[in-house]
Amino acid sequence: MTSNRDKAGYLESTASIIVNTALFALKLYTGMITGSIALIADAWHTLSDSLTSVVIMAAIKLSSKKPDKEHPFGHGRWEQIAALFVAFVLAVIAYEFAMDSIERFGNRQEAKFGTLAIVVVAVSIVIKELLARYAFYIAKKYDSAAIKADGWHHRSDALSSIPVLIGIFFASKFWWMDSVLGFILSLVLFYAAYEIAKETVDKLLGKQPSEEFKEKIKSIINSLNLGDLRLHHLHMHNYERHCELTMHIRLDAQKSIEEGHRIATIIERKIEEDFNMQATIHVEPLCQEPLSYSAQQAEQEKQPL
Repeated sequence: MTSNRDKAGYLESTASIIVNTALFALKLYTGMITGSIALIADAWHTLSDSLTSVVIMAAIKLSSKKPDKEHPFGHGRWEQIAALFVAFVLAVIAYEFAMDSIERFGNRQEAKFGTLAIVVVAVSIVIKELLARYAFYIAKKYDSAAIKADGWHHRSDALSSIPVLIGIFFASKFWWMDSVLGFILSLVLFYAAYEIAKETVDKLLGKQPSEEFKEKIKSIINSLNLGDLRLHHLHMHNYERHCELTMHIRLDAQKSIEEGHRIATIIERKIEEDFNMQATIHVEPLCQEPLSYSAQQAEQEKQPL
């Protein structure tokens, strides 16, 4: 059964493919009849949005597969892989804009467009920004890195069309307007690609939980009145479709293994209930100082299997 998250992702991707393909045809036609190289290039940038949306749709399909023997944590990270792909595409587009802007500046090339181009570019900017806002809304609601990346791609197309539109009105006064604005916007796209890639890589590598989240966990555990226990070594593992939390708790060394297991189970169930997150808890005696990760590995290697 398709989840609401998947339905929203499919709807966003489908809308993107249909709208961008239509805008591509309109921009290409306008660019050809007006002889505008910039508008033709902008048309192909718009078509790239359709292609990345196809990738996003495929990633949503792949990530919705249930866990199996080879992938016990599910396939949710396909969306993160797709987000990295979109970040790469954005970086390539930004590079092309930067090089094109430098070349135009060196050649003192002006932007020259007609009335039809004004209408087409203005409509394109509005529509692409609306698509971007819709994608950001879906991404925030379902915490989807892939759809968020797609939203940035929509916005990059709207941004790339702005110098074209400005050039229409000011090119006759400032020949360098189109090239300078194009270069500035290429830097904006580079930054967007960096932000998408950084956030996605953080998730893939395993991001440290925020202090706010740690305090919430501690507060919930304290509310359970399970006695004196110490919490440390919190690690969050993001699989896009779900998150898993691992942590250590230190209990009174006099407690039995059964009692320690009971306490850990209560905490795990509470975390799942309040955060919809699977937790795995390692129990240690309270008298023992917590070991560093490398020290834990060394101690485990000393112990017989």
